[in-house]
Amino acid sequence: MTTMTKWQTIQLNEEHSSENVYMIELNRPEAMNSLNTLMGIELVECLKFLHTKEDLRVLVLTGSGEKSFCVGADLKERKGMTNIQWKQQHDIFEDAYQLLREFPFPVIAAVNGFALGGGMEMLLSCDLRYVADHVKMGLPEVKLGIIPGVGGTQLLPRAIPIGLAKEFLFRGNHIDAQKAVESGIVNGKFAKEELLPNTMDIAKEIAKNAPLSLKAIKKSINTGLQTDINTALTIELDQYYKCANSEDRLEGILAFNEKRKPDWQGK
Repeated sequence: MTTMTKWQTIQLNEEHSSENVYMIELNRPEAMNSLNTLMGIELVECLKFLHTKEDLRVLVLTGSGEKSFCVGADLKERKGMTNIQWKQQHDIFEDAYQLLREFPFPVIAAVNGFALGGGMEMLLSCDLRYVADHVKMGLPEVKLGIIPGVGGTQLLPRAIPIGLAKEFLFRGNHIDAQKAVESGIVNGKFAKEELLPNTMDIAKEIAKNAPLSLKAIKKSINTGLQTDINTALTIELDQYYKCANSEDRLEGILAFNEKRKPDWQGK
């Protein structure tokens, strides 16, 4: 396994880079992978760094250990913060989550344990979500006198029916992996020992597809959902012709007819 040690709270696994898949691991297991200021800063740095990796096609995000994916902000660090300090920290978190949502290629969450508060908002910021069968998740902010602040009230109602999302947010309760699958919050669940292998298999399958197409699909969906249907279809058509007029489209058709795997260039 090839791992960069540039960061203290983030590990970047490049083991599968030859298959165009990279994995970020949140690395504060002693604190349930809670998000402190340093992790926020390092997550921003890591995501910006990954923008420079020309071979990246799919990004997988997980937590270290088997107990916790991320339990949100580190409340021990937040104890005694002034309003200004709180805002300064939250600005960093906002930047990190925006980079995650707007990452050009598919991002898959492999949720290996508790995903609470900002941890659940982190998985909601990913494109696909797979969970271990012992996972529990929740947005308990209402019990702490705040509300989700990095996407929870907006991303959850876009993932599941509004009534279910409101109940989830108003109650601030936890749900288990099976309920998360049934409600549509996540794509599937696996036994904990099978979570990463199965998630990586899915990531590698996706990574074999045309990179321009992957980027175009993500941009079409994420941008189009915020508009009316006619505008959305115009967005889709614009992305369609970016792919249709590419060298990769020529290669894809040629490879199909020659009965071989395409050699994508991302051009």
